[in-house]
Amino acid sequence: MISSNTNQQIKSIIKLKKSAKERRKEKLFLVEGIRMYREIPEDSLVKAYVTPQFYEENKQYMLEDKMELVSETIMKEISDTVTPQGVVAIVKQPSYSFGDILKEGEGTYLVLENLQDPGNLGTILRTGEGAGIAGVIMSQDTVDIYNTKVIRATMGSIFRVPFCYVENLEEAVLRLQQENIMVCAAHLQGDNLYDVTLASKVAFLIGNEGNGLSDHITSLATKKIKIPMCGKVESLNASIAATILMYESLRQRS
Repeated sequence: MISSNTNQQIKSIIKLKKSAKERRKEKLFLVEGIRMYREIPEDSLVKAYVTPQFYEENKQYMLEDKMELVSETIMKEISDTVTPQGVVAIVKQPSYSFGDILKEGEGTYLVLENLQDPGNLGTILRTGEGAGIAGVIMSQDTVDIYNTKVIRATMGSIFRVPFCYVENLEEAVLRLQQENIMVCAAHLQGDNLYDVTLASKVAFLIGNEGNGLSDHITSLATKKIKIPMCGKVESLNASIAATILMYESLRQRS
């Protein structure tokens, strides 16, 4: 059982937890908790680190050749939660290209510009899976999808929803249009969402939580749309807005 934080494996886990650069370099990320652990595809699991108590209670789910026991103290160091559940796993990062996502066929795409809140991004993936989206396309300055808070918020959808970062968001939007995908910008000056006929292929542009979409990216959209508001509310949380757009698209396609 590993009980020292000078152990090289433990040092590596802590680096992965703290550094997006390290995660990109190693092409690995961390998954925590029994529910998320059970979502990991077997061929993506590198190794699981578990406490003795967790092992005794969940040994039926463990792959013995990909497991290490660690002390409760070490679990607290490698965990990113206040109350660790007793398992932290190292997992290979899924890999999708922009082209892979375009091959997903009919459906809805989410295009995110400079989204910064990990909870928003994770929720968008989770609700996106529920709404049957084809994929998520992100600008380079969007929060790291392998951030531990994002991973928790996806509740396993990280393993099933295709996603990619693109170097040039403008080029990505133009490519979507070349593929006959209607690109809709969420914008306060847009048409009422419920008056818009959404094509079988549609991409929704969602901007930064504080500043919204940049003017340049907005100008590239096929159409501007807005979610109607009552009262004095001017806008919604980014993940809530994305959810409404995705499910209206699903409703119309269905």
